Amino acid sequence: MVEHEILSVSALSLRLKALVENGFPHICVEGEISNLSRAASGHVYLTLKDETAQIRAVLWRSTAARIRFELHDGLHVVVAGPIEVYAARGSYQIVIERLAPQGIGPLELAFRQRYEKLAAEGLFRPERKRPLPPFPRRIALVTSPAGAAVRDMLQVITRRWPACDILIVPVAVQGQTAAAEIAAALRSVSRLPGIDVVITGRGGGSLEDLWAFNEEVVARAIFECTVPVVSAVGHEVDVTIADLTADKRALTPSEAGEIVVPDCAEIVSGLEHLGSRLRIAMQNSLRRRGLLVDALAGSRALARPLELVHDRERTIDELSDRLRRAVRRQVERARHRLEAIGGTIDALSPLKVLSRGYSLSRNEATGKIVRQASDVRIGERLETRLARGRLTSVVDGVED
Repeated sequence: MVEHEILSVSALSLRLKALVENGFPHICVEGEISNLSRAASGHVYLTLKDETAQIRAVLWRSTAARIRFELHDGLHVVVAGPIEVYAARGSYQIVIERLAPQGIGPLELAFRQRYEKLAAEGLFRPERKRPLPPFPRRIALVTSPAGAAVRDMLQVITRRWPACDILIVPVAVQGQTAAAEIAAALRSVSRLPGIDVVITGRGGGSLEDLWAFNEEVVARAIFECTVPVVSAVGHEVDVTIADLTADKRALTPSEAGEIVVPDCAEIVSGLEHLGSRLRIAMQNSLRRRGLLVDALAGSRALARPLELVHDRERTIDELSDRLRRAVRRQVERARHRLEAIGGTIDALSPLKVLSRGYSLSRNEATGKIVRQASDVRIGERLETRLARGRLTSVVDGVED
């Protein structure tokens, strides 16, 4: 039996550690993330796997903080870094120094993830975007005071609308602290007196240079700002999360200046044009009124103001005469009708019969007209009416 060197577990582990770590000082591995977990310390632990194998991996806190996009199980990535052996457990893992999504850039993936998240929360809804004030009196510029963008905005705004005040809120627009500074400045603007509109942005650059305006903290600060916000980041082709969240997007910083203020020269020209139209309209109106006055002055009503009154008086007199004649005719016709009715009544009156020698008797006790002998009894008193006067008699006898 060949004798071999007898090693302790620790010694073997140290030899394997040296062998593996020296043999694989830097490797690139492609795989799918699984078993992702985040420790309270900030370190990220995960497993990379394919169809037949898997390997442990770790991102230390400093490296994890630089990852722009969200890691999740199922994400296909390419990682780079050394192999590390953990002798205490006899296990090995990849210490990830760089990590990128497979088939897409990390910043592009981060942009897509952030866009989907904020869109689902409603930060990009068109109906929540506020209109810009037509004549702002005080404008806040949240940007770098040393960049070309602020000079472009100042030049455009002061040339177009000198009447407004401009407040520059200096921030970094690139680097690790830029997003936090921009967000803090946007929140502070709400506490400044008299600010009507805010412009935030910077000049052009790479996607990495503009990334501060893709950070979630900046988007939420724009969303929560109490005054309208105009985003002016980069050039026309550069679209950021800040552009989508802002109340208005400007393609360039110079266009932001044109958007927030009107052109004083155009306003003056417009007022002069309106003044000219107003003068012409007033002149035409006065001319029409003059012609109307001339026409009224030559009218018959003004030349002979009492003629119409006299005409009306004559009309009234004629109507009065016609009314009196009509009343007389009506009275005359009524009188004739009354006479005819009176004649008819007189002809039918019982008194008319009495005038021809007849009389009318009634029972004095009962008041009934006596029409036959049986209507009275002997001894009853009768009252007899003649054509002229009355007679009172006592029934002495009755004969049917």
